[in-house]
Amino acid sequence: MARRAKPAGTVTAVSALVAHADPKSPAAEAYRTLRTSIQFAGLDHKCRTVVVTSSSPGEGKSTTVANFGVVSAQAGSRVLVVDSDLRRPTLHRIFGLGNARGLSTALLEGLPFADVAQATAIPNLFVLTSGPLPPNPAELVGAMRMRECLEAATTDFDLVLLDSPPIVSVSDALALSAITDGVVLVIRVGKIPHDVVRRAVVQIESVKGRILGVLMNSVNMKREGYYYDYYRYYHAYYSPADGRRR
Repeated sequence: MARRAKPAGTVTAVSALVAHADPKSPAAEAYRTLRTSIQFAGLDHKCRTVVVTSSSPGEGKSTTVANFGVVSAQAGSRVLVVDSDLRRPTLHRIFGLGNARGLSTALLEGLPFADVAQATAIPNLFVLTSGPLPPNPAELVGAMRMRECLEAATTDFDLVLLDSPPIVSVSDALALSAITDGVVLVIRVGKIPHDVVRRAVVQIESVKGRILGVLMNSVNMKREGYYYDYYRYYHAYYSPADGRRR
């Protein structure tokens, strides 16, 4: 069970964990909307394991999966966030955790994820960092042991979120898409060409991955009318001074 996780760490990258540092901000509310959308997507088929990926590097997938984990834990779920990006891991820095042991350790030594995961300063939220980087990351995350460990983790946690490498660059995310309940694709608006995004969607569908939705990152609130209205109405609902409803 989750109680076997390592002692709690401290959250250091508060700027990245906006859902924890500023829970009444529009950004935090957007992550809660994502959480609700995933819950509704799982009405017919419960989403216990979800991959968060992007088409290309630098689109914000790691920040998204970290804050997604935070808001899910705040709602009372026991959540495990897994850094399955065994090429350029980030989550240990976001949460201020050590990375001497992690996902690679669990897979190579045959250990349950709950035995290697670390508790965070946020109740109900645990992180399995990448661990030492292996020479064959695609083979490691695509192995049968990864599937078995994921299935076992769903008995210890209500939700398992995986941060994966960009889907167009390497095959790791495709392997994970095929063995999890769903995929969230993060897109940085204005940076990635449409054909690259379409290629990512086609690749996910080619392995019968289930796309739960697309999250648009770095939207210009002032330029995009709909999102600007949402931003304005949100701040009209909450008082900037004390966060209470007007």
